[in-house]
Amino acid sequence: MVEIKFFRYFFIVLQFKSLQLFVVFFLFSLNLHSQETKEPRPGRRAIDLKNADVDYIEKDILTGKDWHRLLGNVLFLHNNITLTCDSAHYMPDKNQVTSYSRVHIEQGDTLDLYSDYLFYDGKTELALANGNVELIDKETHLYTDTINYDVRNRIATYTDRGRMTNADNTLTSIIGIYYVSESLFHFKDSVKIVNPEYVMTADTMDYNTNTEISYFTGPTELNGDSIYLYCEKGWYDTRNDVTSLWKNALIDNRKQVVTGDSLYFNNISGYGESFGNVVIQDTTNNLIVKGEYAWYYKEPEKFFVTDKAVFIQVSKSDTLFLHADTITSVTVTDTSSIAYRLMKAYHGCRIFSNGLQAKCDSLSYSFQDSVIRLYTDPVLWSEENQLTADSMAVFTKNQQTDRLELYSSAFVTSQIDTIRFNQIKGRALTGYFKKNEIYKIDIRGNGESIYYLLDGENIAGVNQSKCVNIEVLITDGKISEIYEYQDPEGTIDPPEPKIPSKLRLTGFSWLESLRPKDKNDIFRR
Repeated sequence: MVEIKFFRYFFIVLQFKSLQLFVVFFLFSLNLHSQETKEPRPGRRAIDLKNADVDYIEKDILTGKDWHRLLGNVLFLHNNITLTCDSAHYMPDKNQVTSYSRVHIEQGDTLDLYSDYLFYDGKTELALANGNVELIDKETHLYTDTINYDVRNRIATYTDRGRMTNADNTLTSIIGIYYVSESLFHFKDSVKIVNPEYVMTADTMDYNTNTEISYFTGPTELNGDSIYLYCEKGWYDTRNDVTSLWKNALIDNRKQVVTGDSLYFNNISGYGESFGNVVIQDTTNNLIVKGEYAWYYKEPEKFFVTDKAVFIQVSKSDTLFLHADTITSVTVTDTSSIAYRLMKAYHGCRIFSNGLQAKCDSLSYSFQDSVIRLYTDPVLWSEENQLTADSMAVFTKNQQTDRLELYSSAFVTSQIDTIRFNQIKGRALTGYFKKNEIYKIDIRGNGESIYYLLDGENIAGVNQSKCVNIEVLITDGKISEIYEYQDPEGTIDPPEPKIPSKLRLTGFSWLESLRPKDKNDIFRR
């Protein structure tokens, strides 16, 4: 009797437990059903088949799910895109489509993507297009063999060569990314822009299809009939022909070669601007101008350079270096309609060459007659001779000094020792050069001289004289002979007729401490 009661109790408990399991399973099934039938999240909407001439429904062997073979005028809609093709495999459970032949994705009003084959995943909204791929966005056309297209973020990527056309520009590269919403291309590896006016090559480049501006961050070259440029960072406005360059920047506008830390150039107006370590080269005339800031025009040719400005006239025999606070150059037309360059230098001018050194406040250099004119307290040194005057002119020929002229208060000084100086002065002076060395000086008007006569290393006497004109011959940089013309008068005194420091002509000054010693010394104030 006890056993019967036990089994009856066990059976009741078992029935209750089974009922509990059934209830739990039923609730779980309801919950699972509610999850499967609820609407997909925004952005993960199911791909909607709108049209196909023929629909074959088959079972996937692995999953047992249905998949459709669609033939003829196939049309899908998904979010904001329309997908058409000749045939497709459609897997609604996976929300995926594989399209074949004349595939076309249309997104919005402006973007179209064409290909021979396309796989599209509606969950991730990623598309893979293959075969004769063409992406069109307004005036921009991109051609390649394979594109990965992020539909949601509107980003197209290719990694095996592509070609993009926009306006007059054709761009090619190995790798490319197109950010459709920003109208921005990012190109990498063997980047090339071909334009009717130029060809540009780069390692890395960004290109905005709206503004037609290219941005580069690696070694970049542009070659055109009227311009060549190089840099490793910068941008180029292909529509307006304007460029701004940094890092090893160089621009050759076929008139000048300009380098600097940063360069700006408008090829249409011919105007350029440079900052930091600026160098302007005129290869035709073997001229170089340097400074920390410069602006320049191509036509008519002119420039302005300041801050450590240096002008260099290159010569095989003796290069000339000129420093001033500011150096300018303009193109001038004379009465015969012949154009020539006129260069000017202002404030603190210093000149150095092996055969000639000079200092003045300002100067000009005419390329018409190759004459350097020095103004405001000019002083010029040639070998052992110091020349001063109110103003001077240095005449050059074949990039060598031919002669110099001193106007008003001309004075020539050379040092014998620490207290004795040969001195010659007059109203005007002409000096003559051979191979950049002075060999003769002519003094005209009001000539005066103090000249020490030497016997070897010893002083034999001192000649003090006056006359109208004086001719001085110079050998190896030293005065060797003096000839006096028209009413000469003077005396030759013993070696020490007076205290040597008292033997000075009016206007005497010894300025050797100001003389530039080398090309770097021209920057000394």
